[in-house]
Amino acid sequence: MTTFAGAACLAECRALIGDAHVLTDDASMAPFLRDWRQRGNARALAVLRPASTEQVAALVRSCAQWRIALVPQGGNTGLVLGSVPDASGTAVVLSMARINKIRAIDTLNRTMTVDAGCILQHVQQAAFDAGCLFPLSLAAEGSCTIGGNLATNAGGTAVLRYGNTRDLCLGLEVVTSQGEIWNGLRGLRKDNTGYDVRDLFIGSEGTLGVITGAVLKLFPQPKACITALAAMQSPAQALQLLTLMQDHCGASLTGFELMSRHCLDLVATHFPQLPQPFPARPNQSHTQSHSQYVLLELSSSQSQAHAIGLLETSLALALADAIIVDAVLAGSQAQSQGLWQLREHIPLAQAAAGSNIKHDIALPISRIADFIDATDELLQQAYPGCILVCFGHLGDGNLHYNVAPPGGVSPRDFLQHQSAINRIVHDSVDRCGGSISAEHGIGALKRDDLARYKSEIELSLMRAIKAALDPLGIMNPGKIL
Repeated sequence: MTTFAGAACLAECRALIGDAHVLTDDASMAPFLRDWRQRGNARALAVLRPASTEQVAALVRSCAQWRIALVPQGGNTGLVLGSVPDASGTAVVLSMARINKIRAIDTLNRTMTVDAGCILQHVQQAAFDAGCLFPLSLAAEGSCTIGGNLATNAGGTAVLRYGNTRDLCLGLEVVTSQGEIWNGLRGLRKDNTGYDVRDLFIGSEGTLGVITGAVLKLFPQPKACITALAAMQSPAQALQLLTLMQDHCGASLTGFELMSRHCLDLVATHFPQLPQPFPARPNQSHTQSHSQYVLLELSSSQSQAHAIGLLETSLALALADAIIVDAVLAGSQAQSQGLWQLREHIPLAQAAAGSNIKHDIALPISRIADFIDATDELLQQAYPGCILVCFGHLGDGNLHYNVAPPGGVSPRDFLQHQSAINRIVHDSVDRCGGSISAEHGIGALKRDDLARYKSEIELSLMRAIKAALDPLGIMNPGKIL
């Protein structure tokens, strides 16, 4: 039931952005109320679709006046229930989809100024068309938005070389919780003028304000990108390979993705049309014949021949030192895309196989092998036969450590153990000095776990920032804190 305050706020919103962009019927709102994993029972007072920063500011002022909570939303590709409201039906969703223009490209300064609603893939293409590179790359790049990437400090496959989204942003435009517009769209590499307000909003998941624009860093396009898939028998050997590649290739190493054999078996089962690089051994159901795999990418500013020579020499050393047991080198762009598709289809193969319990974690790189060995053992003791689907961005310490049910156990029944399994995994992460969220954020899904693993003084500092920047508590309530 809509309250008087809710009705008054919606009337103002219609006057501000037009009836067509204030959605209140269930069918129109439904796509904005289900997260990427199709979970939750979110409800909303309305979905608001502004077309400019000024309209966002006006809507926020109205919501602040009537004490109506707002949930900023980009492409709604988040995985931790951070971009959808709760079940109360008292909040509005603020969709940024219509604020999607590329405002300017400065090739000399190597920057691009964009609206927050720009699709990541469109930003990548605009940079390419301008003769530059915007290196942020992740599976949802065809639908996620720059505002969402910034709000969660997204990572992706190129963090090893270029850093997280925070590292790719020079300036922001933000609408505060009071409906004021802060224009911090400065394309400066150095700006030592007090507190870094920009960094407060990056990674805050819309709980402090609404990001409406950003200045992004651009880079030179590489002359060549070379991809290879290497096979080894343990995560410890994958770490040895990482050290060798960094020593010999330096900044040319732009991708280093770990995948267990089970990951590629899943892909082979559900996407048999994709390439299977290694020949099968007897009595194997699929073509994957080794325990662990690493997908490597080298980018050269010199030439394709230089990149190939560097990669071949490094892999030859790894074979000679028995760090790897086999490797395949992509001989064309199509083959390179085929290898990357193996990595990118792992989450899709997991979804096709049924629900599983996911963990997005970060660890000191030196502790990754110990973590995998110890946590695998703990989970097998607690849930014999459970299937461990481990993959991720090994070069920056980010693992997607997922747990699927044993054979004969339904995913629905296994999900009843989610809290206990999360506790085993997150306690193990904590013992290794890691983080329970590497690139997906906290949202509502990990809020209680955050309170368990953050120190009280750190939580107090976070609460103080929240109270200072959102004194009415209307910005994406119930997320993070």
